[in-house]
Amino acid sequence: MDIFIHAGIFIYPLALCSLIAVFITFERLIALRSSRVMPASWMAVLSSGRMEGIEGDSASVAGRIVQFYHTRQPDADALKAYARLEVSRMERGVFLLEVVIGAAPLIGLLGTVTGLTQVFSGFSAETGLPDPATFIRGIALALNTTILGLAIAIPALAAHAYVLRRVESLAVRIGVAVQALLQNKASQHGR
Repeated sequence: MDIFIHAGIFIYPLALCSLIAVFITFERLIALRSSRVMPASWMAVLSSGRMEGIEGDSASVAGRIVQFYHTRQPDADALKAYARLEVSRMERGVFLLEVVIGAAPLIGLLGTVTGLTQVFSGFSAETGLPDPATFIRGIALALNTTILGLAIAIPALAAHAYVLRRVESLAVRIGVAVQALLQNKASQHGR
């Protein structure tokens, strides 16, 4: 607990970074569940190649794409553009993880520089020796803010990489679904 006490005023922006990272990570993990993007029943339909009778809904990304397909009867470009829009919605908030990844270590570095400034300002001009209390406070601030900044940025970096990889994987599935819809449309028009 001393680490939080000795981080000085820098604990507030670091705590904010931590809260943002935790919130975005959990929100994206919930939003990117398969049932919210491409339920297993949709994957079964796609693998069978039979798109007749499949209805859209607003409960999943794939459902919204199919709903758009049925209600608007779009051409291939419009359907692909709508699918890209849905994929970009899956990335919502991920940029905040990037901000935390960059900001937390920099805030820690600012705390380090501030702590070292305190250390060097505590030297006596007459004796050339530091004031022990100022020296300890400055070193504690320097080290604790660095530790906290890195302790926030490293897990945020891992979460960011995982979320982006998850979005990419789901985007591939959505691309397959869009292709199946377009092939279904082409086969209906070919009859």
